[in-house]
Amino acid sequence: MKRLNMILLLLLLIYSFAGAQPGADSLLNFIINNKSRSALYVVRNDTVLVKQNENKLMPLASTIKILVAVEFAKQAGGGIINAESYVPISELNKYYLDGTDGGAHQNWLSYEKEKKLVKNDSVKLIDVARGMTIFSSNANTEFLMDLLGIENIKSNLTLFGLKDHTAIYPIVSSLFLYQNPHNSNEKKVLKAIGKLTEEKYGQAIMQIHNGLKNNPTLKSKFRPQDLTMNMQKMWSDRLTASTVKTYVQLGSIVNNRKFLSEKSYAVLSKLLEYFMESPGNQNVYKHFGIKGGSTAFVLTETFYATTLKGDRVEAAYFFNDLTEDESEKLQSWMNGIRIGLTQSEKFRTKLTGAIKE
Repeated sequence: MKRLNMILLLLLLIYSFAGAQPGADSLLNFIINNKSRSALYVVRNDTVLVKQNENKLMPLASTIKILVAVEFAKQAGGGIINAESYVPISELNKYYLDGTDGGAHQNWLSYEKEKKLVKNDSVKLIDVARGMTIFSSNANTEFLMDLLGIENIKSNLTLFGLKDHTAIYPIVSSLFLYQNPHNSNEKKVLKAIGKLTEEKYGQAIMQIHNGLKNNPTLKSKFRPQDLTMNMQKMWSDRLTASTVKTYVQLGSIVNNRKFLSEKSYAVLSKLLEYFMESPGNQNVYKHFGIKGGSTAFVLTETFYATTLKGDRVEAAYFFNDLTEDESEKLQSWMNGIRIGLTQSEKFRTKLTGAIKE
């Protein structure tokens, strides 16, 4: 499946956001002209600046990993898990399905080896979590879901008062449902999956997830050639969904350092605020956290920022039913809107004038 261009995200660590914001106007125009496929919600200093389809449930793709990161930080900060402990790479690879993550997992492993962070074919747990958020490794995500407990991850929705959210389940394992048993035709497979309730759908996914964990031969039965575009579309549409308003609320909680301990936020900043590793960004921001996701049809992103001047911004923009060309263009414009929303009063004024309820 197509994922956000993580190489671009890593390159952004090198540069400050302080320049111009090319792409911001283009992204804004797309949102205005494609209302049925777009959702936007922006808050500045606790005041809603703009909203469009703010309560519309849309597939999250990898943006769901923010909640996994939050639970990781809670447990690491509370001493339940040791973030500095080592995990065998072989344990992570149990959940890896080749060709399903745009190279994210392999790119992360290459990075770990290049930085000499691999010891005895093992990596630190904190680096596993960073591989989930920075590189968007789905294999690392499923491993962490198992380690942390999916019910514990779900509990944060209640803790934070987040209501508009569908069931949380592993991303990789859900692909296994879209196989083509006994050479059945595509319509039969889609019809059978379409009949599953959300509860039955989740149960089937968890059964596969446990199989990947305990049966090393299971993933050899995965046939990516079975994943037609229609199957990928149904899979994408049935991913965990939420709203831009909900994820701005989540970003606001993290930006304002609510609910969690100082130790937990120290961990969480390593997972979500990797843009702050750039000295240039440190000259502008006190906090800048971000996570996005994509499939062949979906593009989502939420971020939060606190500038050194004390301004706080939380934003989320979700898109669905995209073409490949549209997705690539939107991704190339996203850095511009981040800069515009956090640094340009002129752009914020233009935004609020362009999008009306």
